[in-house]
Amino acid sequence: MTITRFSVNKCLRKLAEIAVDAVLAVADMKRKDVNFELIKVDGKVGGRLEDSVLVRGVVIDKTISHPQMPKELKNVKIAILTCPFEPPKPKTKHKLDIKSAEDFKLLRDFERETFETMIKQVKDSGATLAICQWGFDDEANHLLYHHKLPAVRWVGGPELELIAIATNGRIVPRFSELTPEKLGTAGLVREMTFGTLKERMLCIEQCPNNRAITIFIRGGNKM
Repeated sequence: MTITRFSVNKCLRKLAEIAVDAVLAVADMKRKDVNFELIKVDGKVGGRLEDSVLVRGVVIDKTISHPQMPKELKNVKIAILTCPFEPPKPKTKHKLDIKSAEDFKLLRDFERETFETMIKQVKDSGATLAICQWGFDDEANHLLYHHKLPAVRWVGGPELELIAIATNGRIVPRFSELTPEKLGTAGLVREMTFGTLKERMLCIEQCPNNRAITIFIRGGNKM
């Protein structure tokens, strides 16, 4: 964000309070140390600088994957995944010949069964939201919606780490390793909408570890 001296002077006290509150939220008073990596600074073009806020949680520039999934979830149990929602791939070069409609149907059924097994493993753990490092195709997205499991895809590694810290969850590399003890928790997960273009971001709030926070800046333009 481009912040001019005039803009800062106009809301100097509010920005100062946000900065101080952010530092105090992550400070270790016993060690007299501040871990600035727990403070994420993010922003969205539009609005006024005065609309900037301190979010006691994590804000990510992602949305719920399916348009018909709920946009606000309460008392959420979060599965934080680095494993993709897709059939496993051989580690060596491979070739698959499909010579008939029956072969194609068998392949499609196998993919669907694989997706449903993965979704069942997530739901059996007690998760009510899946946050994934990797993407998934439209069929997997439809099955997630059908099984009433909201999901977020293409979340970066640093953001996953912040979410894990804030929610006291564990990052899980395999569906088979997912257990209730590894789920993160949050009181509220919601989509925020901005401006006339209805741009959206995901906000994870009311987390058990409130030392992971986000300074969310609004402004008229972006460099």
